[in-house]
Amino acid sequence: QVQLVESGGGLVQAGGSLRLSCAASGRTSSRYAMGWFRQAPGKEREFVAVISWGGGSLYYADSVKGRFTISRDNAKNTGYLQMNSLKPDDTAVYYCAASDYVYRNVHEYHYWGQGTQVTVSS
Repeated sequence: QVQLVESGGGLVQAGGSLRLSCAASGRTSSRYAMGWFRQAPGKEREFVAVISWGGGSLYYADSVKGRFTISRDNAKNTGYLQMNSLKPDDTAVYYCAASDYVYRNVHEYHYWGQGTQVTVSS
């Protein structure tokens, strides 16, 4: 079991930046990939980014490519999502999740955090 807790969400103006963190605990000896997903009101949860255990494999949704950067510090059992040039369309609850591979499908993830709200005002 891996427990995940997100932090760093908030309210920001369009064009601004936020950095989300995801702290992992529990069975952190497992070499898990860490993904970020988001869910806006009335919409399905969607893939944002994923990073492999060693950081050598990174994937991004087209909608965030060039603006968001995923990273992790395994010594701290923490993952990050740096979000720059934020747009109102980025408004959503952001979730981190863990899996055994760099999946982009939400259904492949079994461990989830509780989510953190990101609101981007125009």
